[in-house]
Amino acid sequence: MSELPQPLTPARLVIVPISLAEANAFVEEFHRHHAPVAGHKFSVAVADPAYLLPDDCTLAIRGVAIVGRPVARGNDDGWTLEVNRCCTDGTRNACSMLYGAALRAARALGYRRLITYTLPAEGGASLRGAGWRLVGERGGGNWNTPARPRIDTDQLLRGKKLLWEAV
Repeated sequence: MSELPQPLTPARLVIVPISLAEANAFVEEFHRHHAPVAGHKFSVAVADPAYLLPDDCTLAIRGVAIVGRPVARGNDDGWTLEVNRCCTDGTRNACSMLYGAALRAARALGYRRLITYTLPAEGGASLRGAGWRLVGERGGGNWNTPARPRIDTDQLLRGKKLLWEAV
């Protein structure tokens, strides 16, 4: 996927369904520091209807949110989901739309809680704009333990994370 030019007049973004394979391909191309995910419960995308492609009538995807089970097993209570990836091509308001759509979908499926994590250097404006609240700092370690050897966490992703919760 290559970056599309911005429309001459602002278009209204729309929420559309997207497969995990398509969402992961978008993440592979546009995410600053995360790789695609292995699985999910559902994924949503924002698309720009101004770029309706005449060949196959597909919308130009501007961002994706991949929602799955919480990574931290303490949060995996059966009632909680986590936005594991939120990624856009930089289109204005796309992240906020994705976080809002993820919350509506999770609630429609019967989940009671939706969380996500950001790096401290990330401001969180999109989350606040979608009505999420900052819970606080969490973590700081990595998944590599003597009982469960893992490849060490990338240097950029080490350290504390900020936990957000949809309200």
